[in-house]
Amino acid sequence: MANVKIIFATITGNNEEIADVISESLENKNLTVDVEEISQADAFDLENFDAVVVCPYTYDGGSLPEEGLDFFDDLEEVDLTGKFYAVAGSGDEFYGDDFCVAVDKFDAQLAKSGATKATENIKINFAPDTTEDIDNLDRLAADLSQKLGF
Repeated sequence: MANVKIIFATITGNNEEIADVISESLENKNLTVDVEEISQADAFDLENFDAVVVCPYTYDGGSLPEEGLDFFDDLEEVDLTGKFYAVAGSGDEFYGDDFCVAVDKFDAQLAKSGATKATENIKINFAPDTTEDIDNLDRLAADLSQKLGF
């Protein structure tokens, strides 16, 4: 059985909700899922999983979550060759070009670790409260599970 680590950063609860939607969808596909808040996560533990999903928020004109900076930096030292990854996160469309840039930054960092991107990034304005948001998160889970052979 394949196992997936979902790591989220949240202040408002939006990304925890994103992580929960993805987790439920993956579990419905018979994958084992472990969800953890980013400040508690150890990037080196990702080597023990078949895939990782990171759910960051973007704030203050394009900044990464402060509580996730160590995790982000540690990804440079982790070898995730043979693993899959996906990134889905929230932001505020008010910030225009800086909307959800943390999603793109985590995408690039995970790619540098040797992991293979399983699906396109998902960017959500605030919370996943539309049918389109839920469908996109379910598609992420479906694409990831397919890559894992489920």
